[in-house]
Amino acid sequence: MSDAVDAEFFTRLSELNDKFAASLPHTLGRLSEARAAFDPAHPQAALVDEMHAILHTLAGSAATFGFRVLGTQARVLEQRLRVFTTFDAVLPADWEAWLAELDVYVAWGRDDPKSAYPNDEAAI
Repeated sequence: MSDAVDAEFFTRLSELNDKFAASLPHTLGRLSEARAAFDPAHPQAALVDEMHAILHTLAGSAATFGFRVLGTQARVLEQRLRVFTTFDAVLPADWEAWLAELDVYVAWGRDDPKSAYPNDEAAI
């Protein structure tokens, strides 16, 4: 009985892994669209909330579905974004730096989210 339950569980988990992988282009696209609409000189709370929600979801679920590094990097970006939301004001240059890190993340995630994360100064 236990072997049948385990096999069923792993079959279902594999299906969910495939579903998560198939949804990544759309999820990263939503993140990219919010980023493109974001004005560092006049940050909109709705866009900050949207990017936070997407990153939070990725951070919480990616490792479960075999994308550990994707989730870890999403968590780093999410935490930095959360820090920004605690300040009365954030300099446009600080937003630009965070957005550059987000750009690296999205490009890497679209290319090969199971590969090693880019190791350059623009990366997280």
